[in-house]
Amino acid sequence: MQQWITELLTSLGWPNEHITLGVTLSSVVGLLLLAVLSHYVTKSRVIAVVEKLVLRSKNQWDDLLLKHQVFERFVLLIPLFILLVFLPSVLDDLPDVLTPLLIIVKVVITFQIARCLCALLDVIQSVYRAKAKTRYVPLNATIQLIKLAIYLVATILSISTIIDRSPIYLLSGLGALTAVLLLVFQDTIKGLVASIQISANKMVAPGDWIELPQYGADGDVLEIGLNTVKVQNFDRTVTTVPTYALISGSFKNWRDMFNSGGRRIKRAIYIDISSVKFYQQEELTKLKDIRLLTNYLTQKEQEITQEIQGTDTDEPSINQRKLTNLGTFRAYIETYLKQHPKVHQQMTCMVRQLAPSATGLPLELYFFSNDQNWVIKLGRTLCAFINNIPNTRKLNFSS
Repeated sequence: MQQWITELLTSLGWPNEHITLGVTLSSVVGLLLLAVLSHYVTKSRVIAVVEKLVLRSKNQWDDLLLKHQVFERFVLLIPLFILLVFLPSVLDDLPDVLTPLLIIVKVVITFQIARCLCALLDVIQSVYRAKAKTRYVPLNATIQLIKLAIYLVATILSISTIIDRSPIYLLSGLGALTAVLLLVFQDTIKGLVASIQISANKMVAPGDWIELPQYGADGDVLEIGLNTVKVQNFDRTVTTVPTYALISGSFKNWRDMFNSGGRRIKRAIYIDISSVKFYQQEELTKLKDIRLLTNYLTQKEQEITQEIQGTDTDEPSINQRKLTNLGTFRAYIETYLKQHPKVHQQMTCMVRQLAPSATGLPLELYFFSNDQNWVIKLGRTLCAFINNIPNTRKLNFSS
């Protein structure tokens, strides 16, 4: 090739003292054009054919290779290897120029191979996310750690290439830099330890709903990384939290609530204490027409009758046991909830009185709904069964 270029320049009348320089420049330009042409051909022709084959294939892993640009990164190695192979023959007469150019090419090749390996790791991570049965293996943090190690090795190899020393020579000096490395990578080390503990204890996984008030995070976990955890809040904002904060502090995980199949409802109805009174017999007779109160009233009447028979029959009726509208109302609510199709019957369901306050006597409803959706039509349900009680003030829960 160089002989042909020399003859061409001589025929064109190139001065003899500049022929060597002209041959060298022409060879370098031709080598660069060859590298660019090889990249163009492989990217526009070969990669195009590969993309068509991938799109026709029914496999998913080859689509991931295309998505994470694995082919494009490997294609970039072809022109670099062309330069590495042919530069010594082109610049053999200029060692001062050849040596730094070879060093640059070798460093670029080293980091390009690292990028290719990282792309393959991204493919492995995507395959794992699609097919993994468990979400608690910290693969994301592990992948990031492997990437860090790959780039660290690439950096060491590049430095050894630049200073023309063996990589072992550099590794022997890392012992003296241990303290500095621990200081630089302290967050990475703590994140790695935290991710292992999170996985081993199954504390949190992508998709869990967690709350960290100290960081303003309240939403779904998007990603658990080596250094940070991404949480998408319910206002669609994203909060990044240090990974080690999940083990150094406390947080709330709502995963078990979703796995249980129930969602807790805890509400209180405030009763005017002055409206609490004893029921008379004629009022109890009317209340027996309410299906949900029939069994309760019958059982209570039998208990009261047996209690009266065991005491002095001449006792004034004012001193005898009687039913109150508040107790009957509480029994009605509890019976209503236990037969409601939206209430989880295998979980706690109770209605209890709390300590009275300035706003009245709280009657707390504590139960679990089998509907885990955010919007639950509780107000209409409460209003329906409260308005079914005779002699009770109608309540409006629409507000």
